[in-house]
Amino acid sequence: MAEYEHILTERRGDVLAITLNRPDRLNAAPPAMFDEIKAALADLDGARAVLLLGAGRAFCSGADVAGGLSAGDPGEVTYAALTEHYNPALLAIAELSVPVVSGVRGPAAGIGCSLALATDFCIAASNAYFLQAFVNIGLVPDGGASWMLPRLIGRSRALEMMMLGERVPAEKARDWGMVYEVVHEDVVDHEAWRLAERLAVGPTVALGMIRRQLHAGLDGGYAEAMAREAGNQRAARGSADSMEGGMAFLQKRRPEFKGR
Repeated sequence: MAEYEHILTERRGDVLAITLNRPDRLNAAPPAMFDEIKAALADLDGARAVLLLGAGRAFCSGADVAGGLSAGDPGEVTYAALTEHYNPALLAIAELSVPVVSGVRGPAAGIGCSLALATDFCIAASNAYFLQAFVNIGLVPDGGASWMLPRLIGRSRALEMMMLGERVPAEKARDWGMVYEVVHEDVVDHEAWRLAERLAVGPTVALGMIRRQLHAGLDGGYAEAMAREAGNQRAARGSADSMEGGMAFLQKRRPEFKGR
């Protein structure tokens, strides 16, 4: 596998794990880190699920916009970092054809919050928290947060996060529907791996279509969603995994999906 400066990659069976690897900076993310995430996602090499983790005490404490970028007008530097580095990596996650899980301990702040919640399932450690602190320094949410959070937790709670700039602890995030599960910090990586491995043996074609049609359906209308579902169902019905699922049902056994 390729070697990177800011992330670690590990292949375990059909799961590709990507670990943010700047623990001394609480995994504060320079633009190059998100370039590396995007590159790793483009090289799945048959992986059927992706896992995002953070090394050390944090998932990601936010963006390190100055890291690796030339000096200049702060607004223009930030704009370039978002449009050329951070946003393309987040869009790559949205467009993946396989499920994505994140395991979060400590802070998931700013762009780190967007990254954690861009996944299909976020497993949070009991010491995790999610933070949109932009307002505290006179900035606005980015990384798709203003699109994502109202859809996850509703307008009022999204405004609470964005306009008050306060931490949302893991338990509250679970109660709000922001995360899938809260576990002890000692086992968060283990539980995230376990869920990713479960997804990796599922019907990959169907799972990829589910995640992408759900994402698209958040913007489209009812009729458009049904038309998309019908087209995806036609494609899924022709997959080998669909045939295996039908046979397993008839034979009263557990299906063995191959991701095809």
